[in-house]
Amino acid sequence: MGESETIGVGLLFEEMTEEHLAGVLDIYNYYVLNTTVSFHTEPLTLDEMRQSVLNGDPRFKSYAVMQAGSLAGYVLITRHKNKQAYDTSGEISIYLSPDSGGRGIGGQALMFIEQKAAALRFHALVATVCADNEHSRRLFTRHGYEQSALFRQIGRKFGRWLDIASYQKIIGPADQSNS
Repeated sequence: MGESETIGVGLLFEEMTEEHLAGVLDIYNYYVLNTTVSFHTEPLTLDEMRQSVLNGDPRFKSYAVMQAGSLAGYVLITRHKNKQAYDTSGEISIYLSPDSGGRGIGGQALMFIEQKAAALRFHALVATVCADNEHSRRLFTRHGYEQSALFRQIGRKFGRWLDIASYQKIIGPADQSNS
C-alpha cells in the first residue's frame, strides 16, 4: 500500500491504488458528462483512468482525498510537457466529488500537492482550467497562482467554444539546479 497523510480537519490523502480507481472514475466521468471542467466529451474507461492516475513514475503522483472514510476527490501532479527541460515543472489537477465542493477541501488538496511537489524538487507548477470554471480560477488565484496564458476558443463542448486559462506558481528557489 502507498503512503498516506492526514491534513486539515478529517482529510486523509492516500497514494492512489487500484482500490480507488472505480470511485475516481465516477468523479471524473461526472465532470465529463455534465460540465466543461473536463474537455473529454466521452466518459473514460477504467483502463484509461488507470493509465492517467497510476503511471508508475515516482515523481508524478496521484492521491485519493478521503474524508470520514469516503472518497471526497483526488489530486495529482503530472508531467507538464514530455521534454527534458520541463522536468522541474509539473501540472496539477484537483477533482472533487460533486457533493464535496465549498468545504475547503480543494484548498487543502492544493496545499498538500504543493508540499509533495516541493519535496520532489519541482520548481514550477501549472494548472490549466476551463475559463468558465470560476471556482477553480478563484482557488488558484487565492493560493498565489498567476494567470500565465489564455487560449481562446481552444475546445468545443456542448455546442459552444471554450477557452482555457493556465495558472502558474513558482515553488522552488530561483537558483535550483536540475541535478
